[in-house]
Amino acid sequence: MVKAHVASFSGFVKDIVAFLPPGVFLAFATAFIADRKFIGQFRQEFLGSLLMIACTFSAGKWVGSDSMRVAWTSHFLGVIAADYFAGGPHVNPAVTINMWCLGKASYTEAYVRIAAQMAGGLVAFPIYHALSEAMEWEPFGGPEFNMDEVEDHPVEAFLSEFCASFCLFWLIYLLNWELHFGGYHYIIKQGLTAVGIRALIELFPTAGPAMNPMLATAWAVFGVGNKFEFPAEMDHYLVYWVAPGLAAIVASLTYVIFAGGRVFGMKLPVQIKKQAKSKGE
Repeated sequence: MVKAHVASFSGFVKDIVAFLPPGVFLAFATAFIADRKFIGQFRQEFLGSLLMIACTFSAGKWVGSDSMRVAWTSHFLGVIAADYFAGGPHVNPAVTINMWCLGKASYTEAYVRIAAQMAGGLVAFPIYHALSEAMEWEPFGGPEFNMDEVEDHPVEAFLSEFCASFCLFWLIYLLNWELHFGGYHYIIKQGLTAVGIRALIELFPTAGPAMNPMLATAWAVFGVGNKFEFPAEMDHYLVYWVAPGLAAIVASLTYVIFAGGRVFGMKLPVQIKKQAKSKGE
């Protein structure tokens, strides 16, 4: 009698685990690190990732499949909506790494945010694919490149992803910290962010680009061949994690050289903006 119930429960658990994306339990477990100190940030990043993927990946698929103008407008509005309704999350591990380099997030907070972003991505793609099939809509795509195409293609993809991510960080710096657009600042800077991201997608197409490790890996888990497992090829992690992570570090160094402040808790001897201001006075 007891054995039958245990066997039944075991089968039930196995069915659930087989259905859930790999690693999602560990991702959710990080929400309770440090006595739940960062559970609000976890919630923000998880919901923000769900919204971001829905609002931006639907452009050209669910909305505007027959019109580039409608697709661009949908992406434009999607970037604003996802950020506004989620409360301004990073939704990007590389951005979180960049904020940690600049001292705007502690190591633990950055860890929790990245785990939440991964959880959001791993949950989002299967849900939206199921919705696409139920509604007979065009399914989402995702960033990827053919690793077997040519021998040096991973190198090209690495450089492309690095450059795209580096430009993205400077776009964030300029629109959020250096420029101000008065009473319409939020709408204008989010709109320009959407335009900038779209432009980078067109300028650096080799690896997608993803400019976001979470999107690339979550898509690889679910979308590429539907294997429901993490990529086995190291090239994937070099292109989609190391390249944007390195770009985050280099961008933070160049920004501190330009604007001042600290990187990794240290002040740099060269701070162009601050020194120019001192000379002007």
